[in-house]
Amino acid sequence: MAELDAFIAHEMRQKDLPAFTIAVIDDQRVVWSKDYGTIRGADTVRPTPATVYRVGAVSQIVTDLGLMQLVEQHALDLDAPVERYVPGLHLETRAPVTLRTLMTGRAGLDREPPVGGLADDRPPALPDVVRSLNASPPLVTPGHGEHPSDAGVTLAGYVIEATQHQPFARYVERAVLRPLGMSHSTFARDSDVALHLARGTLWTYDPREFPAPAFDAGVAPAENLYATTADLARLLSALFADGHGTSNRVLAPGAIAQALGTSRSADTAGVALGFRLTQLGGRREIEQHGTVAGFSTTIAALPNEKLGVVAITTLDGATAVTQRVASLALRIMLAARHGDTPPPIDTSAQVPAPLAQSLAGHYAHGDAAADLVPSMGHLYVERAEGGERADVRLLRDTLVADGRLSFGARVLRAGDSAIIVNGDTLRRVAEPEPAPVPDAWRGLIGEYGPDFRTAYVIERHGTLELLADWFDRYALRPMAADTFAMPDWGPYAGERVVFSRAAAGRAERLTLGGVALARRVTGPEDGSQFRITPLRPTAELRTDALAAQPPRETGTFRAPDLVELVTLDSTIELDIRYATSNNFMGTPLYQEARAFMQRPAAEAVVRASAYLRARGYGLLIHDAYRPWFVTKMFWDATPDDKKMFVADPASGSKHNRGCAVDLTLYALDDGHPVQMTGGYDEMTDRSYPDYPGGTSRQRWLRALLRQAMEMQGFTVDKEEWWHFDYKDWREYGIGNVPFDRIAPGA
Repeated sequence: MAELDAFIAHEMRQKDLPAFTIAVIDDQRVVWSKDYGTIRGADTVRPTPATVYRVGAVSQIVTDLGLMQLVEQHALDLDAPVERYVPGLHLETRAPVTLRTLMTGRAGLDREPPVGGLADDRPPALPDVVRSLNASPPLVTPGHGEHPSDAGVTLAGYVIEATQHQPFARYVERAVLRPLGMSHSTFARDSDVALHLARGTLWTYDPREFPAPAFDAGVAPAENLYATTADLARLLSALFADGHGTSNRVLAPGAIAQALGTSRSADTAGVALGFRLTQLGGRREIEQHGTVAGFSTTIAALPNEKLGVVAITTLDGATAVTQRVASLALRIMLAARHGDTPPPIDTSAQVPAPLAQSLAGHYAHGDAAADLVPSMGHLYVERAEGGERADVRLLRDTLVADGRLSFGARVLRAGDSAIIVNGDTLRRVAEPEPAPVPDAWRGLIGEYGPDFRTAYVIERHGTLELLADWFDRYALRPMAADTFAMPDWGPYAGERVVFSRAAAGRAERLTLGGVALARRVTGPEDGSQFRITPLRPTAELRTDALAAQPPRETGTFRAPDLVELVTLDSTIELDIRYATSNNFMGTPLYQEARAFMQRPAAEAVVRASAYLRARGYGLLIHDAYRPWFVTKMFWDATPDDKKMFVADPASGSKHNRGCAVDLTLYALDDGHPVQMTGGYDEMTDRSYPDYPGGTSRQRWLRALLRQAMEMQGFTVDKEEWWHFDYKDWREYGIGNVPFDRIAPGA
């Protein structure tokens, strides 16, 4: 396993995974296991065999085992209408919903129940979750078409609670978890779980990373299992032993093989005990993936060979990594068993920046289209028809999707101006400036839902889209006024999105399936200036800042040569808000509305201005050289949760060195500033250069500004689309001279 060990360490570095754990099982033995990384954020607490993880949809394996036990005991009938076991349940359906259809994702229920879903941080009791299903009619006729549903699995799990007259978590602990030897696993968090639980991490396309929420899932039977790696290994060993755990048998002899389809009996056909049935090298494979609350889990096995693997990382949306590791582990074990050469493990490398820039662009042929987008040291491919944005890397001489979200898809170069993606040959085409969105969509575009599960309604290439679960884009098909259909693929297939507007026409809420998500107000909606409440009075901040001294620096710096931008280019306009009260602190901070930069940086801005002028836009400057004392005022005024948007005066800022500029575009034809995804100095996620929301036009204009500046040696700030740093900033010292003391050539 040395090569797999090295590969996991490589993936940890390349994908920036906080923690990773793996266990490889040969029948009744764990033949190799290892823990990597840290489990409490940036500290040094390392995972151990006692570390507990949230395993998401892997929970369904345990829930199905509990149900099958009761079927064996003739306490439940797989094919009886579920209403028999849940009095008061009234599902509006043309055919009966049964335990079989619930367990196989064929009941036709929405992905999540109206209450208690993963966006509900005050999870109700199971009876309340189930009662809410009366307001959520099925999508399709039960038994026709697979539509995985947490709502359906939760209803099936509640049948255990309703018929056994005890809480679901308590029953499965006694009847399933303990007999299997899963003594450190539970559906109900207690103090011991809290003590040993790893911290999950969420991330976004922005990219931001932040701690995942820790509340229990209301859809407990579907998503809320807490387990150690060793316990999940015991689960696989019990399946290999025909259902016999460490202390007792959980199912009758032969039942496991029947349920997993590895026997000829059809008594429980289609009930796969919470697993997906797949193939690995021509062999029958069972697997399940769980992504919940900042954790990604893969549990996979070759039941006929009695080989299995458990892989978990403490990062959301990274099952592409855990699945690849699990697949490699199984292939290595197979090779060892049969005396074959183990499969080679290839690792990819970052696409060199010149190559990434040469590939950047919009590619299309007919209805098929894709964008290759370089950003922050990555190259991404985005398909027009939705799905995830894939991180593209070099695997030897081939471009391949290899990121947290996906692995394996090739992007083949077909000459200088064409690529082949999924068999489609696409040619690079000039992307025209996008038109404004239709008026009917303006009030719909925005963010909805809680901080930990935000949904974005965006416009992209003339289509209204829903970006859900952080990473998946779905084209919305209009059905009626403010009602749209989701595509016929993915976890929301067949569901509807319905918007509820306020009197002014702006949507206050969207409902996906049966789940209502309120609009998020992240920043000013009317284009006005974002404001904070300074932590201390401004006069006091100014007095302290003027009395302080910039940090002492060592080394040799160029002599300052600050020049005024407007003297070099008459088309450059100024909107120096720090010279007015129209800024994030609400008070004037500069004596004069002027913009200075070191001469090489200023001349680069002028070249960017010429590039943009040929395309109908001019530059509007918000800030350039900034005296150090103002940077200290910003830092001392800003709340801790927003300090990532201001520079730490202990090290100074690139503005203080005269090599940073804050700017936007204005239209030359009418002189009006353009609308970007967020406003200047807005301290929200809309300020990130890769913020995925907004409209095609807003993102196109943001990209145009970035392209013009990066061509001239500037780099965009990772948290502010308007802030650009010149490449030679290290060659200048920190300045603290007010504008009125800057002499020509000083």
